[in-house]
Amino acid sequence: MTSNLRRVSPLVAAVLAFVFISPVTAQKPNATTQKPKAPVQPGKPVIWADPGVVERLDFAAGPGGRAKMPKPPFTFIEENLSGTNPKVRVSDANGNRWTAKFGTEVSAETFATRIAWAAGYFVEPAYFVPSGRIEKLGPLERAKSHIKPDGSFTGARFEAQREKGVRKLDEEQSWSWIQNPFVGTKELNGLKVIMMLVSNWDNKDLRDVKRGSNTAIYQTPTKAGLEDRYMVTDWGGSMGKWGGFISREKWDCRGYRGQTRDFIKGVKGNLVEFGYSGQHSDTFKNDIRASDLKWLMQYVGRITDAQLRSGLQASGAAPDEVECFAQALRDRINQMKLNAR
Repeated sequence: MTSNLRRVSPLVAAVLAFVFISPVTAQKPNATTQKPKAPVQPGKPVIWADPGVVERLDFAAGPGGRAKMPKPPFTFIEENLSGTNPKVRVSDANGNRWTAKFGTEVSAETFATRIAWAAGYFVEPAYFVPSGRIEKLGPLERAKSHIKPDGSFTGARFEAQREKGVRKLDEEQSWSWIQNPFVGTKELNGLKVIMMLVSNWDNKDLRDVKRGSNTAIYQTPTKAGLEDRYMVTDWGGSMGKWGGFISREKWDCRGYRGQTRDFIKGVKGNLVEFGYSGQHSDTFKNDIRASDLKWLMQYVGRITDAQLRSGLQASGAAPDEVECFAQALRDRINQMKLNAR
């Protein structure tokens, strides 16, 4: 290259040297000229809304209602590899999109969200689909153990895609149980009680973002303006045994019923003592007042046995599980009533 440059004029040599030797930086995009992301406009922080006439809520259909139930045939979109359970995204006959989850959390999550919804907390609508077939099935990794080559499956939880205009904020903008706008309020403490009522030990939050936080903020447009809805987004670790990594279970009525006697241990002063143990325990359960129970019982106390059984059946519970869970839940609700002041 150098010998060739010596045979041409200095001007040509300079040009050739620039073309062949210098790095081509002019074609690289300038980072300072890239369009920045639009800033997130803050909404009104909300964690609870009045559920209305609780005893009239349809526990079979849940928060999504009967009109939005998944309607076959289902068409494959893609596999979702996030989280610990196999999932795929599908569309249904009405063009609605769903995330179908398989595995041990299916029934637990479907039912637990109904309890939270009846108490006034925001949840993602979920339905239990006992069996079906997914058309135009694509390649699968984790979900292939639950979906046969012809697309048929049994026992799936279908969670609705977020409605238009609803935005889930980044995990870094999520929330923790000890840092949020509602610390010390009856609404936040009521949500903690609901988590313990259904034995949801998987109460990871913003502090566990690397392991996958189970809390999120969904920005939702309403007639009154933009709301930042603080939610628990994963209820799958429910309806079994709370405890440590080895002892905890999901959807296990024998374990759930066995721990019911320790659900509420008593009241000291105005603070309620719970037997619960989860991913976060002491900072989660130690600040709940008897007056918080009294407020929450205005809603939870109105859930009927018929609603419990209807919700359990709609979540895939076998007949013996329906009776077992319904009785244990009623026992826990009665403990709340006894200790509410």
